[in-house]
Amino acid sequence: MLDIDVRSAASRGATRVSGYALDVSNLDAWYAESHILHNVGMQVKQGEVVALLGRNGAGRTTLLRAIMGLTGAREGSVRINGTEAINLPTYSIAHLGVGYCPEERGIFSGLSTEENLMLPPPLSKVHPGMTLEEIYAMFPNLADRRASRGTLLSGGEQQMLAVARILRTGARLLLLDEISEGLAPVIVQALARMIVTLKRAGYTILLVEQNFRFAAPLTDRFYVMEHGEIVESFDASDLLSKMSALHTLLGV
Repeated sequence: MLDIDVRSAASRGATRVSGYALDVSNLDAWYAESHILHNVGMQVKQGEVVALLGRNGAGRTTLLRAIMGLTGAREGSVRINGTEAINLPTYSIAHLGVGYCPEERGIFSGLSTEENLMLPPPLSKVHPGMTLEEIYAMFPNLADRRASRGTLLSGGEQQMLAVARILRTGARLLLLDEISEGLAPVIVQALARMIVTLKRAGYTILLVEQNFRFAAPLTDRFYVMEHGEIVESFDASDLLSKMSALHTLLGV
């Protein structure tokens, strides 16, 4: 498992890129009659890695789904690279350059690794997405298993494939839901290296994580959710001073 280096996380606060890739305000969301999100507000700057922390059932996955227009109903504002998306269908939100990797991964089990990678069309001509060669350089495991059916991949390889498939589309704002859950430490380390590489390449990442030890060394800023609301937000430079509150909220 990754070690938490709070001092290293704090030192990252100096680098910031102006402009919001994602700007959420006054967001409420429902599943049928159940009111899940309550007046949620959060921002993610261009080129940042932001972690959304919280216990199971806090509303973090629902927030990602609401951003993508996948909840039953939503109200408020979701601006993606300056474009209001609250009333857009999911496919139009994707074409704004958003890639969503759900917790259940959603790969096509009957297709090979390479067939899965070849399926998604590019979202735009401006950002055509990574080539297969670039994907395989980032994920050597997938290169070795390019001809293997999805059912034969390990859980870690399936997770790599789910993320890699998004990178093929050219999405630059990535919504990643619990990508480290249940995976072997060596795979978790590989996913951490992937996030560092993507950040250096200018990608913007909103990371939902239960695994605080995975998220903490990678993240520029943190939001904490409880009962469908944002209850804490702070920069990596404030992580040390927030550890007591995180122990109470998350049990970490």
